[in-house]
Amino acid sequence: MRGDDAAERGSAVHENAGDPPFRRARAADGALETTVDALMDGVCADLKRLAAIPSIAFPGFSPEPVLQARDLLVALLRDAGVADIGELNLPGTAPVITGSLPPPTPEAPTVLLYGHYDVQPPGEERLWDSPPFEPTDIEGGIRARGIADDKANLMVHIGALRAYGGRPPVGIRIVFEGQEEYGSAFDDYPPTEPDLFACDAMIIADTGNIRPGTPTLTTALRGSAVVFAEVRTLRAAVHSGAYGGAAPDALLVLLKALATLHDVHGDVAVEGLHREPWDGSAFTDDEFREVAGVPHGTPLLGSGGLGERLWSGPAVTVIGLDAPPVDRAAAAVGPVRPRQAEPPGPPPAGPTRGAGRPHPPSATAAPVRHPAHRHSGRRGTRLRSRRRRTRLPRRPHRPAPRLGHRPRTRRVRRIRAAGQRPGQGRTGRRDPALRRRGQPLRSARPQRTGAGVRTARRPARRGRLHGRVRSDSPCEELR
Repeated sequence: MRGDDAAERGSAVHENAGDPPFRRARAADGALETTVDALMDGVCADLKRLAAIPSIAFPGFSPEPVLQARDLLVALLRDAGVADIGELNLPGTAPVITGSLPPPTPEAPTVLLYGHYDVQPPGEERLWDSPPFEPTDIEGGIRARGIADDKANLMVHIGALRAYGGRPPVGIRIVFEGQEEYGSAFDDYPPTEPDLFACDAMIIADTGNIRPGTPTLTTALRGSAVVFAEVRTLRAAVHSGAYGGAAPDALLVLLKALATLHDVHGDVAVEGLHREPWDGSAFTDDEFREVAGVPHGTPLLGSGGLGERLWSGPAVTVIGLDAPPVDRAAAAVGPVRPRQAEPPGPPPAGPTRGAGRPHPPSATAAPVRHPAHRHSGRRGTRLRSRRRRTRLPRRPHRPAPRLGHRPRTRRVRRIRAAGQRPGQGRTGRRDPALRRRGQPLRSARPQRTGAGVRTARRPARRGRLHGRVRSDSPCEELR
């Protein structure tokens, strides 16, 4: 409302000066209500301009939209009649808009108007019914990111100043914060400069109505505390197939700890957090389901009245959890939560089922092999003694030959062409290691004889041993 609107409202009150006080107050209220109705279209238009600015004061987001929102608010305050406008700049903090209007009389109280013009990040924009920073008219309101928290409430302050034509019946102090959602140095600043915030009353427009169209005065709010929890169980991630069941998984430990924060009814079970009785207005269950979007059939958490659960009692909410995403998860027991887990390490050494070459770091763990497979590596061969042949699944590569088996290779053909029997060295003697079938070979240092180079071998005890068969020995290298 401009000056002429204020004059018309003042003249209407003056004409009724001879009426009783309650009639004059009723006439003033009626004139103020008419003024507010006339201002609503302009207030909503300015709200849409403000809500279209993505003023996200979080790390990783551009600070330019935050400054753009500040400039628009300064212009709106000047248009509403606030001439004394300043700015409070603190380290690493978005600007705090300050302003004041003197009280009309020395005995008039001073009221501080608080709000914030920064908003939360929109999250997954594809989940929105409309773009988060394109204000959209819907039934009963406007939809946009940050329009309820807290830009519409800022426009409440500015609309009130317009309704009084910039000359309200009380003194005014203005504090519009620019980094409330993320937090800043301003959180602890007011006690250090109390004169800047001295007032008789504060109107903190950062809450909502209990229901649309119902005037609501919030006199107290629950405090908040943010706790970061990290669980460490292992030095590094290990394969779940080899270690799972005994190695403690950090994510399971964290989930079990989080589950202890509430009892079986969903009430907070943290020692020292108490619930007080609530005797004010409250939602009905159906109203709360509608407002919170809780489908019918889904039980609400906790016991007792909604007022106690929402306003006079504590609440614990898990607002973030670091865990490997499902599409890139590895078969691993995680060592640390919430920090991202490392890729799974190799299986343990020793006679473990399916043990072979170490698994490379990969998003998909290699399958556990059949225990009867004979694994061939780059630097050697692992053989398993078996008394009878086991029928194995088809493998993409050629299986290793059994001990004592005469492989049809070029080396064997070369031995036969030389007039030797397979299993004989160049000296013509049969290798004693091949006299017993089913025994693995143990590699030894080559010995030089007059007949050439041969590999000395001796029978090895049963069990899994490592060895590499030289290509110039009677038994071929297994590939």
